[in-house]
Amino acid sequence: MAIEMLYFAWVREAIGRDAETVDPPAEVETVEALIDWLAARGGDYAEAFADKARLRVAVDQEFAGFDAPLAGVREIALFPPVTGG
Repeated sequence: MAIEMLYFAWVREAIGRDAETVDPPAEVETVEALIDWLAARGGDYAEAFADKARLRVAVDQEFAGFDAPLAGVREIALFPPVTGG
């Protein structure tokens, strides 16, 4: 299951890329498991995803929680919390 990952703001800067396509193993069934799987790559990924409280997620362009299932998902965006003024 290929998923297009989009990274924004400091997440993009920490990882060094704004997008990539990933193909997680079948046992990765939720957004949280996907983030853990990405963090297990080590290096910049481990650092960027060390504190999930600093992340927000959108699944197929809709805000979602970390417990959102990955079944049928085409795109996941990871970004810091947004503040407005």
